[in-house]
Amino acid sequence: MSISTAFQEVVFPISVALGSTGGPQRKTEIVTLGSGSELRNARWIDSRRTYDAGSGVQSVADLAGVVAFFEECRGRLTGFRYRDPLDDRSCRFGLAPSAFDQPIGVGDGLTTVFQLVKVYGSTADAWTRTISKPVAGTVLIAVGGTVKTAGTDYSVDPTTGLVTFAATAVPAAGAAITAGYLFHVPVRFDTDDLKVDLTQFAAGHIPSIPLLEIRP
Repeated sequence: MSISTAFQEVVFPISVALGSTGGPQRKTEIVTLGSGSELRNARWIDSRRTYDAGSGVQSVADLAGVVAFFEECRGRLTGFRYRDPLDDRSCRFGLAPSAFDQPIGVGDGLTTVFQLVKVYGSTADAWTRTISKPVAGTVLIAVGGTVKTAGTDYSVDPTTGLVTFAATAVPAAGAAITAGYLFHVPVRFDTDDLKVDLTQFAAGHIPSIPLLEIRP
């Protein structure tokens, strides 16, 4: 037996992903008291996304492509990138990212590395999500309201979502750091058994292709 945390920086077939279903999942424990009142406890700090790519398969070619991808990943063994059709950018759906979309930190004059994040909500209970798989070449950064230059002022690791500022561009103390980007979700297949039946597919039966977000 071997233990693997393998991950391929490749993207699940986008044409299939765009027709997929799914979204965030949370785990809440609810206890109903004798009085009828409830006690609710969040078992997970962060949500975890689940998808079913079966609804995105529109042709035999799509199905064959998914089967090949499944084999390459060895089923559940290897993770990969997935484009969430509804939530794949730092801004609202349908808009273009800008360098002012998301706050990712405040400078102190010393710190040079900041993690990309996305904030959901605008109240004190807003949830902050770590973005670890930005799309290479899409990350825009501003410091103190001024857009910075990629490659000169900062660099981005697309495999971790870490933004590193150059020694000549370290954010000054109190300077707000903001970012805009496109991103993927790190996922894996949630099955080692991909059932394919061309007869049923031709009759309109959609295969189930479950995907599960990989959390750190």
